[in-house]
Amino acid sequence: QVQVVESGGGLVQPGGSLRLSCVASGSINSVNAMGWYRQVPTKQRELVAAITGEGTTRYGDFVKDRFTISRDNAKNTVYLQMNSLKAEDTAVYYCNPDIKLYDGFQIPSTTWGQGTQVTVSS
Repeated sequence: QVQVVESGGGLVQPGGSLRLSCVASGSINSVNAMGWYRQVPTKQRELVAAITGEGTTRYGDFVKDRFTISRDNAKNTVYLQMNSLKAEDTAVYYCNPDIKLYDGFQIPSTTWGQGTQVTVSS
């Protein structure tokens, strides 16, 4: 059974940066993507970024070149570098170890980490 552990969230001022990490353990599907979703209480969970084992990436429209996802297959780890953070980026960020990417949409697995809080505030 796959498990994931996220880290790296915290409080940052607008315009600042954070780097999230997610380590997956268990039987990892290296073909499908690993990635990040985020959620605020009043909205559905939304894709932030995903990356396949071969390095193909997908980003949410709101990212607009501010975030970069990377992956270390040997360590089953995915990173999310977030720059130019805005107040609206405040959310709980969740890692998913197995996201199927399709044209125009993606389907995450039912495995989620515990989430890491990102708060952007002055």
